[in-house]
Amino acid sequence: MPMPAMPKLLRFLLVHAAIGFVVAGLFVMALVGFDIGGFGSLVGRSTVASLALGVLTAFLGLTFASVQMGVAIMLLPKEEQDGGGRRRGPGLPAGLQPVRIGAVPRR
Repeated sequence: MPMPAMPKLLRFLLVHAAIGFVVAGLFVMALVGFDIGGFGSLVGRSTVASLALGVLTAFLGLTFASVQMGVAIMLLPKEEQDGGGRRRGPGLPAGLQPVRIGAVPRR
């Protein structure tokens, strides 16, 4: 039985999450390789280096993946709007008037 096709939005998010995890892996390798802040030396002397690198990579991966997905979503082209961009709805309740920020009230 063939698997159903993955929805486009889910595929979009998974691809960008994977990009974020790859960038996090490269970042951790750069931290260790260039010994930034003595991190490579510290990990090299540690008895639990693999655990430290794994946890750091996982949490940086979550962070970078979230940022990558957010940036990708924000850069999507906007759809055409059907009007002047005004909110549609019931309007303001009685007695309330809109206020412009920075405007001096008239007396």
